Amino acid sequence: MSESSAETAEAVMGATAAAAGNWRLAGLAGAALGVVAAGAAAGVAIERTTVGRGMRRKARLALDSAGPYGTLRGIPGKAYADDGTELYYEVDDVERAERIPAQRRRRLFGRKAPAPVTVVFSHGYCLNQDSWHFQRAALRGVVRTVHWDQRSHGRSGRGMAQADGTPVSIDQLGRDLKAVIDAAVPEGPIVLVGHSMGGMTVMALADQYPELVRDRVVGVALVGTSSGRLGEVNFGLPVAGVNAIRRILPGVLRALGQQAELVEKGRRATADLFAGIIKRYSFASRDIDPAVARFAERMIESTPIDVVAEFYPAFSDHDKTKALARFADLPVLVLAGVQDLVTPSEHSEAIADLLPDAELVLVPDAGHLVMLEHPEVVIDRLADLLARTGAVPATATVGGCDSALS
Repeated sequence: MSESSAETAEAVMGATAAAAGNWRLAGLAGAALGVVAAGAAAGVAIERTTVGRGMRRKARLALDSAGPYGTLRGIPGKAYADDGTELYYEVDDVERAERIPAQRRRRLFGRKAPAPVTVVFSHGYCLNQDSWHFQRAALRGVVRTVHWDQRSHGRSGRGMAQADGTPVSIDQLGRDLKAVIDAAVPEGPIVLVGHSMGGMTVMALADQYPELVRDRVVGVALVGTSSGRLGEVNFGLPVAGVNAIRRILPGVLRALGQQAELVEKGRRATADLFAGIIKRYSFASRDIDPAVARFAERMIESTPIDVVAEFYPAFSDHDKTKALARFADLPVLVLAGVQDLVTPSEHSEAIADLLPDAELVLVPDAGHLVMLEHPEVVIDRLADLLARTGAVPATATVGGCDSALS
């Protein structure tokens, strides 16, 4: 074990013991975490029998340099949350019709011009706006879209309130989204799209600003998300271990967040193991494109451990079940991966039960990052949602993901 790995392990053990209050509880949590780590480590061990550390590092660098994912950029802008936090967003505007290749325009919209709708994409926990890469590429230039980074994620600033000790809340994220809409979409109809934490953000917006939903929102897509009861999710682990983890994990993360520099060194030193864990909880398909898997890994790795610690407690308090009623009269898409271990598809089914007119799509062989794992399915259903809002003709079809590479 390297010196940095040993230091990190020692810090984790100390933090776990302090947070747990007794060794038996810490042991149960360690055993449960071990189930995850063992599965990831098994894959890493097999890989190490044939591929050396240097080759694995070179492979990651090659994927980083060659992968086109996350390279799309739009017109940058800044909004400011109610606590002063700077929120970064980008706008992909509608191109003039004559500048869009005729074949692509017909494939997306038939012979009619799209209605002036703006689609606002909100990303999930430990990700950033680039997680919508394929969907952004498919709609780029033909529907106005806004992509933003949640506070403390991506290019947005660290939460100002959190610097003063105020916990992150999903309600705060809803107010952040309102600030972005005010800055980037001051008028006109809106379609709200949210993945995981982003879907919760959309629900929090509706809860606090019902008049905005009533007057301007014409469609909603909730992808791999939950309206509440996240404290019951077992992440594919034994029940006893999960209960122990729930009791100690906030304290462990808080302690690790106070030693961010040391923990980040440890994350780099154990990159292979973390890659295995990330893949297990992001994807279900065995044949996921290595460049896509590496892209997801980079996004998650770029989220500092203290940000991970700040946000995690907010999910156990999240309950926006009543807010779903705000969407009852709107076209709604509810989509999830059947094998999602983070926000299980049962949570999407529960949302659809409360919105009986919503379209429920459960994608087989898909995990939490379904929009990266099966982008064509998400693109197709978003196109149908836009058709139901009147933004595109009902007969239009969205082309494949090739435009994401061009």
